[in-house]
Amino acid sequence: MSLEEIEISNNDSFMPAEIVAFLHEADERVSQFLQASPRRATGFVPSDFKTVYHALQTITDTNLASGTSFCEWGSGFGVVTLLASMLEFAACGIEIEQELVDESRRMADDFGLPGEFVQGSFIPSGAESCVDEAYAENNTEYSWLITDAEDGYDELQLGPEDFDIVFSYPWPGEEYLITNLFEKYAAEGALLLTYNSLESVRLQRKLCE
Repeated sequence: MSLEEIEISNNDSFMPAEIVAFLHEADERVSQFLQASPRRATGFVPSDFKTVYHALQTITDTNLASGTSFCEWGSGFGVVTLLASMLEFAACGIEIEQELVDESRRMADDFGLPGEFVQGSFIPSGAESCVDEAYAENNTEYSWLITDAEDGYDELQLGPEDFDIVFSYPWPGEEYLITNLFEKYAAEGALLLTYNSLESVRLQRKLCE
């Protein structure tokens, strides 16, 4: 299997008032969370939510996705997952830190949004070799990329092959792992959307045999 690059515009598009209000509140909550204790959640750095929203809006407007099932790998505060739900995706997020899962669920409840959040690892059972390869490739380890945590897919009763879009914000050095996991476990035709530095996104599709 291989991945195909898809050009996607990073230009801003119209943003509905409800999205503007939601993102304003999300930014406020994330800021308060980080200021209260910068070390409360290991490795939590939010993406630029406006950039990701515009990418998801473009995917929707141009019918790039083969379906509406969405999963965020490492969902953090849950903002991107909830943005996807506001664009009528069946959206869920998998997050290793329970405190962030709690914040995500609170946000969903407060805004009456249907996004689902589970605590656990987005690394599928049996994918330990992918993590080992990533560590060897980059000569580094991240504490949140653990393989002995609860499997997030169990609670969802879904697998990585069940999603039409996967979103992730990989840290430097994580790109190899995210891409490798997606290439091995995602469904044919599924999209991988990743946020990168400098407020940019990358979109790839898993090609069919």
